[in-house]
Formats: sequence, C-alpha cells, structure tokens
Amino acid sequence: MSKAVAKYIRVAPNKIRRVVNQIRGKSYSEALIILEFMPYSACKPVLSLLHSAGSNAENNDGVKKSVLYVSEVYVDSGPSLKRLRPRAQGRAYTVRKRFSHISLQLSRIEK
Repeated sequence: MSKAVAKYIRVAPNKIRRVVNQIRGKSYSEALIILEFMPYSACKPVLSLLHSAGSNAENNDGVKKSVLYVSEVYVDSGPSLKRLRPRAQGRAYTVRKRFSHISLQLSRIEK
C-alpha cells in the first residue's frame, strides 16, 4: 500500500469529489486514462497525485504500477479565503474561496 497526500489545493472540494468518484476502485492505468480525458480542471491536481502515489509504490515498496489499483481516495475541505463582493446599495457579500486536501491510496490487486 502506498499513499500520497496533496494539501491546500485551490479548487473547491465538491469539484474535486466529482472527479475522484470516477477513479475510485479502478486500476492505476485505467485511472490515468480517465483523468487525462475528463474535461474538468480539477483533474490536473488529482492526476499529479496519482502519479506521485504510483512512484511511491514503485520506489519505496518495489511494486510494479501494473498491479496497483486505487483502493482509497477522499477529499477534505481545507481553510477558506474570505473575500468581499460589492453589491447594490453599499452592501457587501462574502465570497468563500475554498481549499482542498486530497488523500489517495494505492493497493495491490489480489488474485
């Protein structure tokens, strides 16, 4: 089992969860293909995290990438930047710019 964590990603957690739900339980190579061809901008940090977890498995555990699958992946919300948006009649609404923490774990395919 190899793990990789990306913290303080400047994409809202609900946007990343839409991407992450597509690769959960898939093999490593299948998850790479899915992420490369999905049209969302949230795919880029998830793809780099998947590459990192695969490299961790290969270098630290000596496991080939062809026998790995995405066993666990989840997204937590990080801190929010609070900004003000001017509105009519002198009012101001707060805009929350959200951050995300992504955790991804790869495991061997059991036969």
